[in-house]
Amino acid sequence: MYEFLIGLRYTRTKRRNGFISFISLVSMIGIALGVAALIIVLSVMNGFQEEVRNRILGMASHITISSGGSALVDWQNAAQVAQQHPQVIGTAPYVLGQGLFTNGSQVKGVLVRGIDPAQEGRVSEVTQKMVAGSADSLRAGEYSVILGWNLAQELGVTLGDKVTLITPQGQVTPAGLIPRLRQFTITGVFKADYYPYDANLALIHLQDAQRLYRTGDGVTGVRVKLDDLFAARRVAQALSQQLPTLMVADWSQENPTYFRAVEIEKRMMFIILTLIVAVAAFNLVSTLVMVVTDKQADIAILRTLGAAPGSIMKIFLVQGAMSGFIGTFTGVVSGVLVALNIGTIVPFIERMLGVRFLSADVYLITELPSKVIPGDVISIGVISLLLSLLATLYPSWRASRVNPAEALRYE
Repeated sequence: MYEFLIGLRYTRTKRRNGFISFISLVSMIGIALGVAALIIVLSVMNGFQEEVRNRILGMASHITISSGGSALVDWQNAAQVAQQHPQVIGTAPYVLGQGLFTNGSQVKGVLVRGIDPAQEGRVSEVTQKMVAGSADSLRAGEYSVILGWNLAQELGVTLGDKVTLITPQGQVTPAGLIPRLRQFTITGVFKADYYPYDANLALIHLQDAQRLYRTGDGVTGVRVKLDDLFAARRVAQALSQQLPTLMVADWSQENPTYFRAVEIEKRMMFIILTLIVAVAAFNLVSTLVMVVTDKQADIAILRTLGAAPGSIMKIFLVQGAMSGFIGTFTGVVSGVLVALNIGTIVPFIERMLGVRFLSADVYLITELPSKVIPGDVISIGVISLLLSLLATLYPSWRASRVNPAEALRYE
């Protein structure tokens, strides 16, 4: 195919007009930058979504089974039914309540979770997140508590210190309703690296929580862990059919707003950055129009030698496609390299500028994560190539319409 060979030659050779070469180079650089930016941004968003999801589910649960407001008395049966599912790898009961922890003048609202230390390791990573003490330090009747790292810092307490828990379930006396108070001893501190947990969660023994929140032998619900968190919705539907009187919710239902917002944001960023790639790709239009004008004599000679208009069009399609391919390939390689090394590049920039890009209490994480998904990279590359090819259609068609006699009149 001589059209392909001539198109490649036009791509490699230096043009008489240096400005055309400069515009062609700018177009390829623009495509490369747009593709690289799109890959980096999507990889960071994928990494952020996965990191936060893993940190949420590291202390939360894939599926929860509850009675919908009242205490779940027959929780052992629910746990047994769930455990029979082949994808369930662990279950554990829990009691959930709210309260206020006080230490001197320090007061902090918290979410109190009663757990069974012997079973909790099956459904959460709390035993792996301990920075002081251990989960086994929770013993029934001793009223010990494990605090999140930020919560302990805000209360100004360490291991062995005592804090007072005030619960909403008050006691009715002749003097009126009096809040229930209970003193707890701090026997552990965990750090989940997820600010809402580290700053607002306290763990106590399940039996202490049952007495404190007056659930009797019942619990708030049963937490379930799966071998594949993405199968949570399907497994939850199967369990809800086996337990029709109970409420079965998966992790996506418990955090719907956050995960939906991240997904929408990712799609919008993809669209916006694709427009940047489109602008860079359509710069090829101006480049090829000037190339066609510069090569009119060559086109006329080819036409007089018998080249068909379609062949002329193919030549410039090849040239434009090669420019788009070079820009796309460069952008994909550079974008993937940066995305894979973002954990090294960002700290280096932070040290150079003396700034901190991520604050834990705002962005939930302190390090910029990145996850390169091959499907995203392939989609970005294909879209960039299609936009580049689309941008070459008009200049190539215009080249095929050049009149040889008019082009050679002044040569």
